[in-house]
Amino acid sequence: MLPVVPSIVLLLLFLLAPVLWSFYASFTDASLSGRGARDPQWTGLDNYARMLGDSSFPLSAWLTLVFVVASAILGQNLLGLVIALLMTRARGPVSSVVGIAVVASWVLPEIVAAFAAYAWFSKDGTLNQLLAPVGAGGTNWLYSFPLMAIVLANIWRGTAFSMLVYRAALAEVPQDISEAALVDGARGWQRLLFVTVPLIRSSIATNLMLITLQTLAVFTLIWVMTAGGPANASTTLPVLAYQEAFKFGDIGYGTAIASVLILIGVVFGAAYVWLLREKRP
Repeated sequence: MLPVVPSIVLLLLFLLAPVLWSFYASFTDASLSGRGARDPQWTGLDNYARMLGDSSFPLSAWLTLVFVVASAILGQNLLGLVIALLMTRARGPVSSVVGIAVVASWVLPEIVAAFAAYAWFSKDGTLNQLLAPVGAGGTNWLYSFPLMAIVLANIWRGTAFSMLVYRAALAEVPQDISEAALVDGARGWQRLLFVTVPLIRSSIATNLMLITLQTLAVFTLIWVMTAGGPANASTTLPVLAYQEAFKFGDIGYGTAIASVLILIGVVFGAAYVWLLREKRP
């Protein structure tokens, strides 16, 4: 255990300590200025009661759920699996080119990827320039369809992780089992559903857990592209927590929202851990 002690200390200091402080601050009236900054007082469940009466919170919670399901569970997960399956059948040079193209967006710093996505979807951006020759340009995607824009941008940036996970998982699938299913008359989709997917079940659950938790915490991409607008149409919980804590200076309420976000992550994590359990006869 001695070699891992420094890592454990760092994790406790930089991960667990802020989480515990966040939970504590959510029960106070801490603020960025005034008396709440000098001497925050314990307020109990006031911030959480305020949350239940705040019309912005249920909207942000719903948008967060839609964003996670659409961009991570459906988008990144399924697209990553499809690309991995296609790359296993592609020739070497084609597989390498596709892999580099997909991974390129993932290795970019998040702020760079966010500005690239903004430049693509903005009114005078690349997408409208490409659509202009057919008379379909001119749409302000970030204003008219903000949630769709950030979902597509997050899929573009995060699919590479799922692809890498599934490529590694598919490489471990025994070929003799797939070939036996082929001899028995199983079609391609049948081999995928009844042979391949059960064999990579643990990889699917692990990937879903990781990309879900990553997507729950996405902030920079959304803030750069839409800043939560227009009219809170793309304000997810991380954006709402940031606005309350740092734009309006209400640290107590902002950390209460962040604490709820942590609890949502715990629920998702527990569900995926349950899926990871091996089936017992």
